[in-house]
Order: sequence, then structure tokens, then C-alpha cells
Amino acid sequence: MRMEHIYTPWRMQYFDRDKKNPACAFCEALKSADSDGNLVVARGERVFVILNLYPYTSGHLMVVPNEHCSDFSVLDAEVVAEMMRYAQKALRVLTDLYQPQGFNMGINLGAAAGAGIAAHLHLHIVPRWGGDANFMSVIGDTRVIPEAMETTYLRVREAWNQAE
Repeated sequence: MRMEHIYTPWRMQYFDRDKKNPACAFCEALKSADSDGNLVVARGERVFVILNLYPYTSGHLMVVPNEHCSDFSVLDAEVVAEMMRYAQKALRVLTDLYQPQGFNMGINLGAAAGAGIAAHLHLHIVPRWGGDANFMSVIGDTRVIPEAMETTYLRVREAWNQAE
């Protein structure tokens, strides 16, 4: 598989979405072919799985409904059920790949709750290890990720395709 440069046009749209491009980053990713350029790992009938462009740790995934929606309470039961099935699979895949000691899972509903893309809800799945907040994130407000995004994408996508 050819590795695309990290700053693809889609990613530049993600960076500039609030200023120049009001398009939803998730809707744009959904429209494009799966690759390390758009970070889409898997697609279901009603949801898709994407790596977080700004991960807290390696393997930080998000399960996103295909439908552009900000209100979890109005999602169809089938969408919610598929989100949870994909979250379960994500936990299995990430456990096999990274052997984390725990996970954070959650949905930030609205900008006030911390949602970076408030208009399109998404479920975060973040692998965690004891002591994974190091001095860079605490003092320097900078996260250090030990694996290149392209490597993470290839590893997670391959493991996803092989998992049940």
C-alpha cells in the first residue's frame, strides 16, 4: 500500500474547517475512499470507524454514525446498536494490537462538553496505560505519540479486517 503524505487535501480541510471550509470533517471522510489519507479504518451499514487526527494515544479510534447528527437521543436504535457493536470490535482489535491496561470511551455532546466536531457526534475509544500522561502533556501541553499515524492506520486496518 502506498503511503500518502500526512498533509493531504482532506486533512487540510480538517485543519481549516472552522475558518475556510464549513464542511464536516466526518462527512468529508465518509465521501472519500478509505486510506491513510482520510484515516477511515472500517465501514458498516450505518457507522464507520476512523482514527483520531489528534490522538491522545496510539490507536485512538472514533465510531461515527454515517448520518450527520449532533443529538444522540434522536439516533435510530439500529444506528446505536451498530455503534456499540463496532465499539466492541474496536476494543478487541486495540487490545490485541496494543495490550492497553484500560480504555476511555465516551461521547462529548456539544462544544461545551468538549466536542471538537460538535455537529457530528462520535464515540471516542482511547487505549490507556498507567502513567501515559507524561511531562510533555502536563508541562508542555504537547502529546508525544510513539507511532506514526500512517503506521497506526495500517496496523489497525489490517487487524480490523482479520478480526471477527
